[in-house]
Amino acid sequence: MPTTSLPRRAGARTAALAALTLAGTAAGAPAALAQPPGDNGDVKIHSVGTPFDDQRNEPKVCDFYLAAFNFDPGEMVTWTIKTQPPVPGGAQLPDATYPDNTVTIEQNGRAQTIPLGLPDGQYKLTWKTNLGHGAGKQKVFKVDCPVSKPTAPPGPNGGPPAGGGGLARDDAFAPVAGAAAVGLAAVTGVVWFRIRRRPHGV
Repeated sequence: MPTTSLPRRAGARTAALAALTLAGTAAGAPAALAQPPGDNGDVKIHSVGTPFDDQRNEPKVCDFYLAAFNFDPGEMVTWTIKTQPPVPGGAQLPDATYPDNTVTIEQNGRAQTIPLGLPDGQYKLTWKTNLGHGAGKQKVFKVDCPVSKPTAPPGPNGGPPAGGGGLARDDAFAPVAGAAAVGLAAVTGVVWFRIRRRPHGV
């Protein structure tokens, strides 16, 4: 007489294997998600004046510095900045002005460089730690400094120089000023005429 015990046993074994597989996957998940030393953290481009603890990236700057966050304490970092796309003989860092391109990650996982400067253009930062396993962190950014406009020389201010006579500008001789000048001449003529007549007793 046929029985159904074998299929039940097979089903139980399948369920047990599935449970073990899930348990193994769950146990291995944290190990798979953990980053090896050196591959953690991020680096940002900051305009000079941006607070060190600001984790925003500024892709368009003038004078700038590099700010690192969440790296492993004590790591040594070497960074380079080159034109993007590469230009033979183009501006880059380090150079004679900024020869030191290494920083040490502090105990809080952060680091900053000194203020840096480059000619206007587009650049790529490469940030590599001594414990890193890949090409390092990379950022593309643009240097764009405002051009200062020359100031115009100051215009005339006040009356003409001493001894110059006249008015400061031709257009300042308005009709009112002209009428005042004519009236002054007429009054002067009347006074002179009266003075001339007195000696004759008229």
